[in-house]
Amino acid sequence: MDDPMLLMTDAEIRALARSGALANNAAQFAQPRGADLIRRTGPLEAWCALRAAHGVWQYARALEGPPQPLAEVREEGGRRAAGLNFASQDYLSLGAHPAVRDAAVRALRDAGPHSAGSAVLLGNSRQSLALEKALTCLLGHDHVTLFPTGWGAAFGAITALVHARDHVVIDQLAHASLRQGAAAATRNIAVHRHLDCSHVRDVLATIRSRDRENGILVVTEGLFSMDSDSPDLPLLQHVCHEYGATLLVDVAHDLGALGPNGAGIIGQQGMLGKVDIVLGAFSKTFAANGGFVASASHGLKRQLQLFAGPHLFSNALSPVQAAVVLECLRIVQSSEGAVLRTRLLSNVSELRSQLADAGLRCLGLPSAIVPVLLGSEPATRLAGKLLARAGVFVNPVEYPGVPLGRARLRLQLMSGHEMWQVRQAAQRIATCVRRIESALAVPPALEVQGG
Repeated sequence: MDDPMLLMTDAEIRALARSGALANNAAQFAQPRGADLIRRTGPLEAWCALRAAHGVWQYARALEGPPQPLAEVREEGGRRAAGLNFASQDYLSLGAHPAVRDAAVRALRDAGPHSAGSAVLLGNSRQSLALEKALTCLLGHDHVTLFPTGWGAAFGAITALVHARDHVVIDQLAHASLRQGAAAATRNIAVHRHLDCSHVRDVLATIRSRDRENGILVVTEGLFSMDSDSPDLPLLQHVCHEYGATLLVDVAHDLGALGPNGAGIIGQQGMLGKVDIVLGAFSKTFAANGGFVASASHGLKRQLQLFAGPHLFSNALSPVQAAVVLECLRIVQSSEGAVLRTRLLSNVSELRSQLADAGLRCLGLPSAIVPVLLGSEPATRLAGKLLARAGVFVNPVEYPGVPLGRARLRLQLMSGHEMWQVRQAAQRIATCVRRIESALAVPPALEVQGG
């Protein structure tokens, strides 16, 4: 791997900035005007093409193999590069686990690749029903409904449960699937300050002072994927009960990778079986697409079966996907899973420590997600390019993934990363970020700490 200090001179970096590829942001193209719905996308395409031409367009990259710590990546233009992979979501490195691959092969041989229908129309399989049962054991809830994607689980749960006169109280940093589900279900949406249970109580008190007839759904996440932080779930559930509200917690990023027996933040906080509704995705730790909603209510399951569009009107999880998740669940809850989580958190601790020693700011608490706040969108785009050229793949994240002025590098660790890979990545990240700050004259990352 080349030293990133040698990949671009300061003059080349400044020339890139003058090209316009580092300018503007997606918010400027979010609501184009014009009568022709297709033609009015032209300015966005021109902006994206300019970024792609200069190597600062992070979309459309493709892995050439499995999502392993050492990976080969192809960019949109066809350029290939090999290096350290901190951009994939495979937290316990189960995607390439031999037992998981064997489970996929067995399911493919026994049931074929296709569910051939929605769960309502004979799309269930022996594997998917076994998966539902296994999830009830892990989560402490008796009733689980599967969805073909995690997004579908979030959007489908909210739109099936919330009616136009109901209310949604949602964390300001909640995932887009949750926010868009709320917007599709009702106009009565209150956004509360991030992780602020006192603000939730104030909002609920205000709603109940004028409306005691309709439902309130409070929406949060077990682990927020862009900030790696968590709410006080016992307090939040207590506040919900106090005001007759229902709590929904999305555990997509923590289930399996954190907590006792892989039970995530809910397990860490002693809330297994106590949270009203739990939903999650399989795509972070369980090596497959898909999602679920779990609760203690069979009536809620019936509501989802008939009125959650992504469940009713989408093909169910394939037998192969269900078998993969089922095998991952077995590993997660075994002694091997405990070892994998310990190794993952050891890697996380080392990376956060190395980056902090280099003067960079990592947000949140230790988890498989390590967000490195840069603030500047141009600096973040350029960092993604330089790091890829230096053989370190990360995810540069800017609006609409995060608010304007809060751009960051999101690193995603795996239990399979070796310690030397973690240390080398930290060193290269620190070198690149400081180099960019000097060349672009942007404020140091530690100073970009807006609210």
